[in-house]
Amino acid sequence: MFAGKKVLITGGLGFIGSNMARRLVEMGADVLVVDSLIPEYGGNLFNVEGIRGAIQVNISDVRDAHSFRYLVQGRDYLFNLAGQTSHMDSMLDPFTDLEINCRSQLSILEVCREYNPSIRIVFASTRQIYGKPDYLPVDEKHLLRPVDVNGVNKMAGEWFHILYNNVYGLPACALRLGNTYGPRMRIKDARQTFLGVWIRLLLEGRPFEVWEGSQLRDFTFVDDAVEAFLLAASCGGASGRAFNLGGDGPISLKELAEALVEVAGGGEYIERPFPADRKRIDIGDYYANDDCIRQALGWRPRVGLREGLSRTLEYYRENLARYL
Repeated sequence: MFAGKKVLITGGLGFIGSNMARRLVEMGADVLVVDSLIPEYGGNLFNVEGIRGAIQVNISDVRDAHSFRYLVQGRDYLFNLAGQTSHMDSMLDPFTDLEINCRSQLSILEVCREYNPSIRIVFASTRQIYGKPDYLPVDEKHLLRPVDVNGVNKMAGEWFHILYNNVYGLPACALRLGNTYGPRMRIKDARQTFLGVWIRLLLEGRPFEVWEGSQLRDFTFVDDAVEAFLLAASCGGASGRAFNLGGDGPISLKELAEALVEVAGGGEYIERPFPADRKRIDIGDYYANDDCIRQALGWRPRVGLREGLSRTLEYYRENLARYL
């Protein structure tokens, strides 16, 4: 499906984008990755180590509509992964989050509509748009009720994509990601995922903190997430729809910490209550009902949690210094 196709990945030097670029290179695609390399947002040139000669890299900000007009032309697929992911940052600096996660998404779609209306787009949305669940597992019919600025703006970005599909025929869909983890994720702080911080501290021989250890979450290994993006892009029936991604079942944070220590062969953690500033925007228990994507696209997670943790730890044991 992707051999010889021209693919554009925004946020392509980041966690999911770089893993996707590697997979697409293996499939014979012509890959262009675009990333701003703003230090707070997760882009890392080391993420494409080993495939630099097989892809094109453009250091550009999706807020720059002029450069994007050029980049989008002639491309068959757009995996739109660029975004500001930190929930706390969105509360401290809401206007930057608005620019990146909302206004820029509208700008991208306008450029595509004018310069490449046949491009197929998959947008990286988030489970954060649901807010605090009314029931579990959460399906796509659940009320959208974000608890922070990031969730509001990601919700708007997602629905701009659905709107442009429905009104202008620009083929677009969205994947609502949960806790995605694996090699090449940001681990030096919690701007992308708390699990990355756990792994960094564990490998440095320091205890990591588990907040509200009884909380339930589900986790998607990055290879499974990439597979979902590729299926969504290649299936015409996905257009105009938003799909949840899940994992191999819910697990409490305390159980996750214990599994991580066990897989690592050692380490320790400390249980603490949520800090007050984060508690205000915490969503409580969350795990997804992903029946829709399983039925519509035939997707299912293939990497179990322990295998995923093992592969992630192995990667960072070899490359920790590149991510600090």
